[in-house]
Amino acid sequence: MGTAGDEREGTTQGSPADDRPWGRTEQAEAFDAIGDRYDEAFPHKEGQLAAAEWLAASVPPGSRVLDLGCGTGLPTAGQLVDAGLRVVGVDLSAGMVARASANVPKAEFVQADIADLPAGEPLTQGGFAGVAAFFSLLMLRRAEIPSTLRAVHALLEPGGLLALSMVEADVDDVPIPFLGHTIRVSGYLRDELRQVVTDAGFEVIEEDAYSYAPASTDVPPELQVFLRCRRR
Repeated sequence: MGTAGDEREGTTQGSPADDRPWGRTEQAEAFDAIGDRYDEAFPHKEGQLAAAEWLAASVPPGSRVLDLGCGTGLPTAGQLVDAGLRVVGVDLSAGMVARASANVPKAEFVQADIADLPAGEPLTQGGFAGVAAFFSLLMLRRAEIPSTLRAVHALLEPGGLLALSMVEADVDDVPIPFLGHTIRVSGYLRDELRQVVTDAGFEVIEEDAYSYAPASTDVPPELQVFLRCRRR
């Protein structure tokens, strides 16, 4: 993972890899290596683009929004910046943070574990009108997802919005092959996901699902669930 010398303009370092739970470092290193191949494997993101468009149109102009698990910054951080919003992106992978900083220089990016977000600037409690969390929670153990959602709830201002997506699957921290590497993923069936989100203090406003076939044969087809939520 990153060292103190990896800091760059627009990038803030989070907690060191040694402080992360077992397996998180390997997860980050896998995505460091995958890099731009991730976007190549998932070129058509109809559901993600639509959910980010909803978020951008629903928060006040110029609002601060958080891209949780920002990856390369594309398309979401770039889409939100283009909508005139002030964007902070978070990712565990130093390589992804570096790519996002290059791809979306008008946003600010933080290297951090989304299950243990650092307190204070730029992640100020109550400081965000909206949060996008596209396929980032599936990288956590199920036991970590409710507390992460509660942390997101605290980051949002009253009535703030959350655009969330997961792959529908009844799994918990299982290893899968992914673009030549092994990552660990978790998921829920749709009704259970909705309940977990509701229990964390959100109202589910709208729900969509898309059958998605990645461009890479190394990744199987999946059902993507998108929830549009409001902080209660």
